[in-house]
Amino acid sequence: MDFGLVLQTDPPASQVVSLMKRAERNGFRYGWTFDSAVLWQEPFVIYSQILANTTKLHVGTMVTNPGTRTWEVTASTFATLNDMYGNRTVCGIGRGDSAMRVAGRKPNTLARLGEAIDVIRDLAEGREAEVDGNPIHIPWIKNGKLPVWMAAYGPRALALAGEKADGFILQLADPFLTEWMVKAVRQAAQDAGRDPDALTICVAAPAYVTADDSAGALAHARDQCRWFGGMVGNHVADLVSKYGEHSSMVPEELTAYIKDRQGYDYSHHGRADNPDTAFVPDEIVDRFCLLGPAEAHIEKLRRLKDLGVDQFAVYDMHDNREGTIDAYGSDIIPAINA
Repeated sequence: MDFGLVLQTDPPASQVVSLMKRAERNGFRYGWTFDSAVLWQEPFVIYSQILANTTKLHVGTMVTNPGTRTWEVTASTFATLNDMYGNRTVCGIGRGDSAMRVAGRKPNTLARLGEAIDVIRDLAEGREAEVDGNPIHIPWIKNGKLPVWMAAYGPRALALAGEKADGFILQLADPFLTEWMVKAVRQAAQDAGRDPDALTICVAAPAYVTADDSAGALAHARDQCRWFGGMVGNHVADLVSKYGEHSSMVPEELTAYIKDRQGYDYSHHGRADNPDTAFVPDEIVDRFCLLGPAEAHIEKLRRLKDLGVDQFAVYDMHDNREGTIDAYGSDIIPAINA
């Protein structure tokens, strides 16, 4: 199993670079960041510094979207990084939540997202593609390689990921939901005539390593990671709006917890002090995240690995970032990959 580190590009950028370097030293193979230009600094500028200061780490967006930048710009930016540092990027992409809504726009449609996946990959790998009805080819790209991984939750999005993407990003670590969604993505790939086992499966969720499993330690870890249930709740609210509160299309194990959700302020997006996540119960934090001493992380990661998960990406937005990176490097990654 590969491991990734997920950060927000909060200033100073030097701290983001430092944490990514620390992650590589601890055996992490991927470095991911959010991509929301209003809330955080521009990630692609920082990727250049991360790549320059590491040797093997791959970097990518978790996630970009088809609306913030034109598709040829996204493709050219990834291709430039690959040309400079040797094909060490991944384009994680989705409909666009915070990046679009903060700017007063709606998330992209799935039709637009599906088209963008093909175009961005083709352009970044040196092939001609059609953008807004115009054929475009980036002539300087030679031997480019850009895997495109798609984030999804709902049935139509899961199907699109299986039909189009090179990888599937699931932003929660609940084994039941992971199994359900991975099966849906692989089935869609098979129905589209693709090799379902060729898709890379990446589960991303907060991880907080505690010294023990005492009630106090676990309570603190939950409070540091409760924001994640609020972030996922934005996507779940979209699903409930589309499919209804009780639908055979979406498991109630995913949708039931947002019944007391009142709203969401993106100025606290992805932060431990988010006041809009009081509705998230402890049960959801425990299901969606990895909390507790190293042994608890190892046990859950083994379950995810058995379900076909190829990478676990650690959302490291809490008060123990360095400690979590180091604990994964010393105890957890070696145990999983022994």
